[in-house]
Amino acid sequence: MTGGPTALERIFYPPAPEPWTRRALLSPLTLLSWTYSGAVRLRGALYDSGLKRAEQVEGLRVISIGNLNVGGTGKTPAVLHLAEMLISEGRKVGILTRGYGRESQEPLTFTGAEPLPAVTEAGDEPLLLARRCKGARLFVGADRVAAAFRARDDFGLDTVLLDDGFQHRRLHRDEDLVVVDEAVGLGNGQLLPRGPLREPPSALRRATLLWLRAASGDAAPNPWLEGVTAPRVRTRYGPTAWWDPSGTEHATKALEGKPVLALAGLARPGGFLKTVTTLGAEVRDAALFPDHHRFTADELRQVEARARQHGALVVTTEKDAVRLPAGFDAWVVRLGVEVLEGEAHLKRALGLQGETRDL
Repeated sequence: MTGGPTALERIFYPPAPEPWTRRALLSPLTLLSWTYSGAVRLRGALYDSGLKRAEQVEGLRVISIGNLNVGGTGKTPAVLHLAEMLISEGRKVGILTRGYGRESQEPLTFTGAEPLPAVTEAGDEPLLLARRCKGARLFVGADRVAAAFRARDDFGLDTVLLDDGFQHRRLHRDEDLVVVDEAVGLGNGQLLPRGPLREPPSALRRATLLWLRAASGDAAPNPWLEGVTAPRVRTRYGPTAWWDPSGTEHATKALEGKPVLALAGLARPGGFLKTVTTLGAEVRDAALFPDHHRFTADELRQVEARARQHGALVVTTEKDAVRLPAGFDAWVVRLGVEVLEGEAHLKRALGLQGETRDL
């Protein structure tokens, strides 16, 4: 299987703008998109006008990290990088997350230094965040206002990161970071279900900082960002290591020339496949599933059988690895973030003291 775009990626991220034809205007997807857009704009207007107010948690700095697109832009690496920056400066940090895909509705709190809950209780991304950043306390639950008060009152935290928080306007935030992948921008600029957007591009005016994930090549000009005046931080994501099934760390070239089967449940798996190829592994096959997919025992047996047919190692992402059962043999690629431009803007947004020279 190649690393080309999936069917949804071809729809949401077309190579050129779609022509507005009469047929397109009358399509069911367009009508649904207009209905969704109307509801989103009404809710936004209520907050913008002050008829609905966000609740502020005094003494707690709230930094939201979100996006306009549905999945796949790189929020989780951004949250990890920000949490590590804050902790290194002595901040007491929490991460507020909904825990998408979990079965339990009970609010949870834990750190990576404690016994972790099951993925069915917490969701995959909270577990990944806890494993990678053991100094941050995770709060998992739908009521993130209550979680913010608990972070301040029960644990004495001074800063929380509101994961996937751009649309969660009930909680007042000091900063609104919006993640945009330069490689795809805002797709076709349309709202769900006709396009990949949760809000119209005009919502970017609420952003206090744009976090740009640099494209591997020259990114095409993005018309949706031209009128956005918020400061920008440009970052590069890249692999930093492989972890084998025993948990041993290896250099990024450890699988160079080796046949692999790529296993992933991601919104946009093309980036993962490209990363594996860039590291020199030979992708013989790929088992790709929807985002946050809960792998069944039968699916994993088929993956193992396909890997044996190719004489290949199974490779996956950190996010997918937390949903795999103990003892499943898979190599995991770890990603890191490098700030290319705008580090001073980032320091300001985080409320960190001292001046930092832009890289």
